[in-house]
Amino acid sequence: MARRCQLTGVTAQSGNKVSHALNRSRRRFLPNLQNKRIWDPEAKKWIRIKLTAKAIKTIDKKGLRAMLNEAK
Repeated sequence: MARRCQLTGVTAQSGNKVSHALNRSRRRFLPNLQNKRIWDPEAKKWIRIKLTAKAIKTIDKKGLRAMLNEAK
């Protein structure tokens, strides 16, 4: 499965690893993905979903249904 947030679509970014001597080599910046089980009150069931930590905070603030409607 890809390293992608299922709600926000955030994926890995690429950039440079810079040493103290300013030598540059390529690296990847991976998102902070968490596997989370969230209760959906409308469907009355648990949903397993792979989310970033920021998306989890947004779900706590807005609610799961609002986030799902924005994702569509």
